Amino acid sequence: MHASSSRHSSSGFSPRTIGLAAAVVTVLIWTSFILIARASADPARGGTLTPFDIAFCRIVGAALVLLPWGFWLVRRDRALGVGHSSLLGLSPLSLRVTATVGLFGGLLYALLAYSGFVFAPALHASVLMPGSLPLWTALLAALVLHDRITPLRALGLGLIVLGDLLVGGASLLRAFDGGEVWKGDVLFMVAALCWSTYSVLARRHALDAVRATIAITAFAFVIYVPVYAALVLGQVVQGHVFTAPLREVLFQTVFQGWGSVVISGITFTKMIQHYGPVRSTMITALVPGLSALGAVLFLGEPLFWNLAAGLALVTMGILFGVRAAAPVAIKKEAAHAGVAGAGG
Repeated sequence: MHASSSRHSSSGFSPRTIGLAAAVVTVLIWTSFILIARASADPARGGTLTPFDIAFCRIVGAALVLLPWGFWLVRRDRALGVGHSSLLGLSPLSLRVTATVGLFGGLLYALLAYSGFVFAPALHASVLMPGSLPLWTALLAALVLHDRITPLRALGLGLIVLGDLLVGGASLLRAFDGGEVWKGDVLFMVAALCWSTYSVLARRHALDAVRATIAITAFAFVIYVPVYAALVLGQVVQGHVFTAPLREVLFQTVFQGWGSVVISGITFTKMIQHYGPVRSTMITALVPGLSALGAVLFLGEPLFWNLAAGLALVTMGILFGVRAAAPVAIKKEAAHAGVAGAGG
């Protein structure tokens, strides 16, 4: 009886079941993030919310869960005489760290990613956002943390660059004919750069996953929400979150805030604990392919040869990079890269 109970968690589920469920939920949310963001932000699909409206819903939704959590953590830390706090006790990190990680991981990433979906299809995002993360992260880690890029990892990064060029290069060439898809491609790449910057900063400061997620949400909430509300209510900028159908606003708040930020952050961490960083990264390498397939099936986007080839190269590059990484180095990176989910 004792041996049997030791193989199960207090919830009654085995660690294998919890790990599998966490992997499925993580991949599903990351994939859905790309499809739903495109369907919501694309003006041609009749959505009433702008990218800035969707970012507002994301931040408010996450804040409803994470800010009370952060307030409780700060009070507990103060009672124990440990830790730091800022933003009136909402963030469990110092102001300097909260501001730096919050700017890149909480504010800029959301605004750039959602804005990209106005111009470029989900197929492009499937390749350029999750595909560019390992590229930017490796380069920034080498520059900031002095990580070594092995020859095999360099090969993986080279494949990612080729895949990105096949996708983004084609849209850039069409810019001379008046096309605007390249704008979305650039925004996706910069959004990935912002998230990679956040991941490297999290490693540099050895941040706890939960506290980092709370901190970036607190920063985005304090900075963005009052400014957005003042500009929209003052009719300085166009925004529809206060006039759009309540059902649409609630959906974006629940999915973008609770799903993309809170739930996927928890499930990714659980997946890391069960499968380890290497196998977990291989599992999340499914996201580009699944989101591309979803874009074709659910959004009716055409899968041109350059998109298919770019998708294949990026996926191969991710897998090469995972195999090339030293286990110890990956463990250090994965513990902090999973704070909110690279796909959302």
